Amino acid sequence: MISVGKLLEIKGHELWSVHPDDSITDAVTLMDEKGIGALPVLLDGKLIGIISERDCARKVIINDLPAKETKVKALMTRQVYYTFPEQDVEACLSIMSKRHIRHLPVVEDEKVLGLIAMGDVVKDIILEQQEKIDHLEHYISWEESY
Repeated sequence: MISVGKLLEIKGHELWSVHPDDSITDAVTLMDEKGIGALPVLLDGKLIGIISERDCARKVIINDLPAKETKVKALMTRQVYYTFPEQDVEACLSIMSKRHIRHLPVVEDEKVLGLIAMGDVVKDIILEQQEKIDHLEHYISWEESY
């Protein structure tokens, strides 16, 4: 199982974020432009929340809020679960499943290094399983040739 740090190296360390005083429209626009589903909310470089497309869509529509005037801090999730570069990907899948979340910021020394999504984690686990299958198939075919 690879580490979260290795996953970030493969995925890339590009990080997009929003400020708590940004509008929901700004946050959703950024998510749309970058093709992502969530953004860490940073204040002075520190992680103070996370906002997802789902948060925005549900809370804005259900509460009939004006997206251009509503600030990220009004809708963001303040209790953020996060991970570390040393943690293995399988542990992240467990956290995400248990907490019903799709995104985990990666933090080291209070600095957000990146964000991993459920899709990133599942993709890595599937790749690793396929490598095991390929190895076993190769071993079996080698055994059969003797």
